This record gives sequence, C-alpha cells and structure tokens, in this order.
Amino acid sequence: MTKAIKHPDKSLPGLGIRQPWAELIIRGIKTIELRSSQTHIRGPIYVYASKKIAKTPHAEAAAEQAGIKVEELPTGVLIGTVEIVDSFPASAKHSTASGVPATLLKGKYGWELANPRRMKAILTPDYLPYGVWFYPFVRKQTGTRKK
Repeated sequence: MTKAIKHPDKSLPGLGIRQPWAELIIRGIKTIELRSSQTHIRGPIYVYASKKIAKTPHAEAAAEQAGIKVEELPTGVLIGTVEIVDSFPASAKHSTASGVPATLLKGKYGWELANPRRMKAILTPDYLPYGVWFYPFVRKQTGTRKK
C-alpha cells in the first residue's frame, strides 16, 4: 500500500505515462519504466496519467492481472509521485518488473522506480506535457534536474 500525498511539491518535474502503466506504477507493481534513452534524473517525479490509453496486448494483460478496469482510470491528470533511483540498459531479466515481454526490451532503457505515492486528490497540471519531461506547475526548461 502506498502513502497518500497531502501537500504536493509543485516544483517537481512530471513524466507522462499511459494508463494502465501509470496506475501500475502507483500501486508498486510496475517498478521499471521503459524508455528509448537513459535518464540522469534521480529523486521524486510526478506521475502524469496521459490522456491516451496504452492498448498493447501486454498493457491489457497487466491491467487484467492486477484487476484494473482501464476505462475507469483517470487520464490527463497527476495521480502521484515516484522516485527514479537508477537507469540502465534493459534486458530480459527486467521483463516482469516492466510488464513487457523480454522480446521487446532490446535497445530499451529501464528506469528503476521506488517509493510510489498516490495523490490524496488527483491534480490537473497548469502546464501540459511538451516532451519527455515537463513541469506541471512551473514554466521551466526540461531535462536538467539532478539530485
């Protein structure tokens, strides 16, 4: 079970993630986010549930396995935070934690996630995503935050 966030830090960057992956991250089931490049960002980030739903067979299977009704999940909002603790080339051993078949991991990078926290109430960002990283409440340049 994740701890609820009462007073969000509005200076954190956000990462757009399609449902049901965003929900699986907040539940602590998906602990590796897959991307096409590594990240040097470490520490807490917002999980932004993108407006589009992931419709791949493995996303649908992961939702079903977790008992998630995708059509009931929030989209276009911030649903919580998670910490990025590492980034590395993905391999077959990361299949379960990422929710993606090992055959699809070649050339991908895993971003290890920890300490998911659900928002007490979902938040609508003031600024929408405009790249991989965005700042939901502050207009800033992206991709430069380090811990």
